[in-house]
Amino acid sequence: MNAVGTEPASNRLPDIKTGRGSIAPKPKNRGLLYEMKKNKVLFLMLLPAVIWFIVFAYFPMTGLVLAFKNYNYTDGIFNSPWVGFDNFKFLFVSGAIYRITTNTIVYNFVFIGLGTVTQIAAAVFLSEMTGKYFKKLSQSLMFLPYFISYVLLGAFVYNIFNFEFGSLNTLLKTFNLAPMDVYGTPWIWKYIISCFYLWKWIGYGSIIYLAAIMSINSEYYEAGRMDGATVFQEIRYITLPLIMPTVVILFLFNIGSLLRGQFDLFYQLIGDNGNLFEATDIIDTYVFRALTRSFDIGMGSAVGFYQSVFGLLLVVTVNYIIKKINSEYALF
Repeated sequence: MNAVGTEPASNRLPDIKTGRGSIAPKPKNRGLLYEMKKNKVLFLMLLPAVIWFIVFAYFPMTGLVLAFKNYNYTDGIFNSPWVGFDNFKFLFVSGAIYRITTNTIVYNFVFIGLGTVTQIAAAVFLSEMTGKYFKKLSQSLMFLPYFISYVLLGAFVYNIFNFEFGSLNTLLKTFNLAPMDVYGTPWIWKYIISCFYLWKWIGYGSIIYLAAIMSINSEYYEAGRMDGATVFQEIRYITLPLIMPTVVILFLFNIGSLLRGQFDLFYQLIGDNGNLFEATDIIDTYVFRALTRSFDIGMGSAVGFYQSVFGLLLVVTVNYIIKKINSEYALF
């Protein structure tokens, strides 16, 4: 038997009081191939998602080169002549870049902010319901607008706000009030578009938050009730803090598409009504009108490049701020 003083250092037990010898050996890095062989089932399950992203997300990125080329069908993507930043000029020369960028950002901030608040409120409201059938009926009614197409929504809005025979003006005439020219009043469309967006997406968005609430351990609520907590105190001190990581992650995902407006929503509700462009024109609708008149693929790619770069910078910036506040909520 070896004496304690002569025993090799690698065989000694760690000293609890001094902490000496308590450093655990670092795990050996065996490489990606070893990990793939060890967890081949998990990697096999990941394979469809990787293929999807390569085909539909990374491979189309090669099309960004068109933003710097004068594309023509004869030479193709790679042989068309380079034009530098000429494709970006139409955004700035037209003087519309400030208006459409501001409208896009403001609308999306409203959609993300109010959308998140209303969807969380709906999820909390559904989770607190005790009546089984009333809960299912409420959830179905809130989810129903998600299945309504934007074309049908546009027709629905037109029949409400049409000046001559719309429901709103018919109601106003019934009470001997002056009819309202909604399609000639730009500012009011900020509220109309926001309200219909929230109405359409509240049921779909609340499902994610409702799933997060349902995953909370019921022992938290039982402990709260034993301490005399009310329903509102349970929501404030248990529900909202525990679903906050889900809220932050979805917020970061939505920030990435801040410059990508809801083209279907805006175009179906507004169309080519020039009277409303000041308050409702966003980047997507502006580019659509420009491209349908000029058929310039390079200009469309330039706008897509501009949107993507700005969205990336926003995600990185917001993620950095969140990481400074609470690193556990950061996306990366």
